[in-house]
Amino acid sequence: MSVALRILDDGAWLSVNDQRRVSVSELWRLHAPEFCSCELVDFIAEGFTEVSADGRDVAVTTYGQCIECGASGVPGKLPVGYIHEGEYRNYDREHVIMEPITNRSDRNQQ
Repeated sequence: MSVALRILDDGAWLSVNDQRRVSVSELWRLHAPEFCSCELVDFIAEGFTEVSADGRDVAVTTYGQCIECGASGVPGKLPVGYIHEGEYRNYDREHVIMEPITNRSDRNQQ
């Protein structure tokens, strides 16, 4: 079964199977030492530029800024959900510390 992933409204939404599932303007906690010098980045997503799925994670490439130090840019591909038995499921982005996929070990972060 395939899952349709799209970015809508000039980068404001991630759509999964024609349903808006992830929005910019969310505040995410990141472990991304390459992004800024803050121990944990309080990242406000400002726009999505790309979506990908690698069989385990659905990830967005997003630009935004750290609200603590003001650093801005792209921290990398950030996992926002996953596909399980052909169905999309959100990660609990409000209660986890996200890490760019390129920085993570091979273990699932959830």
